Amino acid sequence: MDLKQYVTIVEDWPKPGIRFKDISTIMDNGEAYKYATDEIVKYAVQKNVDMIVGPEARGFIIGCPVAYAMAKGFAPVRKEGKLPREVIRAEYDLEYGTNVLTMHKDAIKPGQRVLIIDDLLATGGTVEATIKLIEQMGGVVVGCAFLIELTYLDGREKLKGYDICTLMQY
Repeated sequence: MDLKQYVTIVEDWPKPGIRFKDISTIMDNGEAYKYATDEIVKYAVQKNVDMIVGPEARGFIIGCPVAYAMAKGFAPVRKEGKLPREVIRAEYDLEYGTNVLTMHKDAIKPGQRVLIIDDLLATGGTVEATIKLIEQMGGVVVGCAFLIELTYLDGREKLKGYDICTLMQY
């Protein structure tokens, strides 16, 4: 299935010059959403994962159905102040400033094989911070899976040494 047929390109959003890749038109098509989920499940099975991790919010949209299909746990990565129990945190750079991601400090057990799932690989900053959180808890990141990769932003460079699966590239 050509998933690009189900991605809507929104011109000049959220600011002029950006061609936003809207995945909601994958999700609102049951066959396309199932196909994308199944393709990532195939990758996850090959990686023999114990746990799925997804950054908010679109990582939840893709990661949760994969975790469900595999009968594996899912651990959310959230912005600071959104998780109710004790957390660990990782700060990362944005174009203009920094951001902080957090996970519950007991979300990953030492030695667990973890797959990170998100909708989009752009600059790699969010996933790089997520990797730091997982590894801080003793988890082993066995792969990173994305629906879309924006190759012109070189996110793979930040994730060098980690296995990456993308279903579409722009």
